[in-house]
Amino acid sequence: MKQRKKFDRAAALGFPTWAFVLFFFVMPLLLVLWYSFGYKPDLFTAHSNDILSFDRYAEALDATFIGTFWNTLKIGLIGTALCLIIAVPFAYWLAVKLNPRWRPLALALVLVPFWTNFLVRTLGWQIVLSPRGFLSTFLQDVGLIDGRLDILYTQTAVQLGVVYNYLPLMILPLYVAIDRAGRPLREASADLGANRIRTLFQVTLPLAAPGIAAGSLLVFIPLMGDYITASVLGGAQGNMIGQLVASQFNTAQNWALGSAMAVLLMLFIAAAVGVCALVAFAIRYFVRRSRRVVFSGGAA
Repeated sequence: MKQRKKFDRAAALGFPTWAFVLFFFVMPLLLVLWYSFGYKPDLFTAHSNDILSFDRYAEALDATFIGTFWNTLKIGLIGTALCLIIAVPFAYWLAVKLNPRWRPLALALVLVPFWTNFLVRTLGWQIVLSPRGFLSTFLQDVGLIDGRLDILYTQTAVQLGVVYNYLPLMILPLYVAIDRAGRPLREASADLGANRIRTLFQVTLPLAAPGIAAGSLLVFIPLMGDYITASVLGGAQGNMIGQLVASQFNTAQNWALGSAMAVLLMLFIAAAVGVCALVAFAIRYFVRRSRRVVFSGGAA
């Protein structure tokens, strides 16, 4: 009886969360899935589910979709890797080197971009990367470039934009993971004769692996569905799959085809995350196996 009461209390406490997930995640996802089996009956009607079929999926898997997906995947992987490369030293400095008195201020500065609308801060990069902007003028004045800066409306501009927009999502999990790794373990590593670099790669980063995985997922998944950055900074050369899906809903008014593209995008993202997880597990397995071999050889 007591266990039943405890279960009822836990269920009551968890109801708001489950209700939020059901109404704002599961139901929209099922609605998109349902729309993907329909069709566009005429020029003036956006959608109909009178006849259910997989035709929209076959229609979505054309050369344009596949090519745009690979371009998006490349931007997503490079953007995630760049965020990780930038975030690791910064999060390490934040968690280990910075005076604890100043950490709240530094974390607040990391979160400052999120105080501004996503579209507004992306539009700000148009000013920065403009051929007549202050960055272009500065680079010409110091002699680093001969002519005007010409990277706006290119894939390079999109890559810069996504790194800027999603970098805080990588820094925060890494900071928490490195901070939880603890100073005593680093001191113990130093006492055993390891230098700072060896301690970083053999103690701190392995213990921060959950933070690296969480940060990579937090960056990669929303980045793959981003269409604002590509629309504002990329133009025709920085096309991403999110733009393709949005154009079907907003411009072509073909909700069935747009829903099919969205479902395929989610499936491809899940597959990419699964492949990365398998690679990570394989690397972890071989590293543990090599350590066991070294340990058994040393013990012998």
